[in-house]
Amino acid sequence: MLLKLYDKDTNIRDVLKVVNVLRDGGLIIYPTDTVYAIGCDALNVRAVERICAIKGVNPAKHNLSIVCTDLSGVAEYAKVSNAAFRLMKSCLPGPFTFILPTGSRLPKIFKGKREVGVRVPDSNIARTIAAELGNPLLSMSLRDDDEVVEYSTDPELIDEKYGNLVDLVVDGGYGGLVPSTVVDCSSDEFAIIRQGKGEVDL
Repeated sequence: MLLKLYDKDTNIRDVLKVVNVLRDGGLIIYPTDTVYAIGCDALNVRAVERICAIKGVNPAKHNLSIVCTDLSGVAEYAKVSNAAFRLMKSCLPGPFTFILPTGSRLPKIFKGKREVGVRVPDSNIARTIAAELGNPLLSMSLRDDDEVVEYSTDPELIDEKYGNLVDLVVDGGYGGLVPSTVVDCSSDEFAIIRQGKGEVDL
């Protein structure tokens, strides 16, 4: 199913339709401020496992990322040093993924992991969904490097190709091609491990 949402004028009734899918353990494809992503309730282990299966990812070995509504939400699920907080505050919301030590509130599928990727995207759609859900979204980029571009940027083509794998596709307009910039803040020495859309001086 394809559901249209507008970033600047997000209809809360439609957002709640998305949230109900997530609360039932469903998977969604949704827009961020970079590329379209596949997501679920990050606290629902079965839903997380479904996404990992679709993406061919071993959750025990692959770093997982979550989308939070704001910085206070980040602090609930990851350990944030003062220096990391200052850096994140200057960058977020924005096209960044910050690698942080894992917090205790994440479910057991995260427990063997020392680190988690955290996003607060500059996308009203993504942040509103997470806010109304009350939990972070597990998030993985939809696009693979060898994929035809149109199938990861055009919501109707996304629905055509992936609609049978997920429960809902959120049409937030055409998506981007450049992923987030990944900044490792898991130690005292911060490092950019993938240069993407976001620009930051460390």
